[in-house]
Amino acid sequence: MSQAFVREPEGDLPEDLPELPLSPHPNYVTSRGLALLQQRLQANEAAQAALSDEGLNEALDTKRQRSLLAREGRWLQARIASALLVKPAVTAAEKVGFGCVVDLLDEAGQSLRYQIVGEDEAEPEQGRISWRSPLALAITGREVGDEVLWPRPAGDLRVEIMAIAKGPA
Repeated sequence: MSQAFVREPEGDLPEDLPELPLSPHPNYVTSRGLALLQQRLQANEAAQAALSDEGLNEALDTKRQRSLLAREGRWLQARIASALLVKPAVTAAEKVGFGCVVDLLDEAGQSLRYQIVGEDEAEPEQGRISWRSPLALAITGREVGDEVLWPRPAGDLRVEIMAIAKGPA
């Protein structure tokens, strides 16, 4: 066979990229979480369209970027397609559940506030934790006044549930 028909390895080719992993858990989302996924998909599609305008003689970096965007786009489409929208309760929550905003008090007297949200919306620094996080699993189904043990890598922490409110729509 002629060497002209042999493809030389070029390193990380776009087709070598593995798919982004999808969570095995139900994809519960708040209205905000679903809107964020849809915004990310729109931005991804716009970026892909901008790259497709670069012509046929593209550099390997552009091919790789296009492949990365396409992979992320497929992941976003799968997350949106599997989204299970959970709307907050109409009245104030009596028990901690998905979408609730929970005020906690730790052993040291520090107040903490978290909203339980979907995996893709979680931002612990912003007070939004995944429903699959250790803290959310520990407090889900609990009531005001309940004390729970929050299993953390830095060591378990006892927290008391001070207030429960429905989350924003």
